Amino acid sequence: MSTDPFAEREKGFEAKFKLDQEQEFRAQARRNKLFGLWAAEKLGRTGPEAEAYARTVVAADFQKPGHDDVIAKVRTDLEAAGTPIDERTLRAEYEKFLPVARRQIAEEAPKEPKV
Repeated sequence: MSTDPFAEREKGFEAKFKLDQEQEFRAQARRNKLFGLWAAEKLGRTGPEAEAYARTVVAADFQKPGHDDVIAKVRTDLEAAGTPIDERTLRAEYEKFLPVARRQIAEEAPKEPKV
């Protein structure tokens, strides 16, 4: 009935790594949504229209590897609407949403029971 403690520990580390990767993916997607909502506000969109726009920003992240596609989409949309913002400002806004998204994901995560 006894199992190898090292094998059990390894399984635990693998499970934790997998969970961490899933949460980071969710946090990045949430960051993109928050960034999209920020951009939607700049574009004068509210309510369902802002939510729909934010979804297009999230989807833009799947165009190419990396996050430049998200920045490029928002920049292009803002320029087309007559609200140009320099790339440095866009990147700063984009980066500020990641800690917020990580915190939100962590708060939503099921809590492990304390033993």
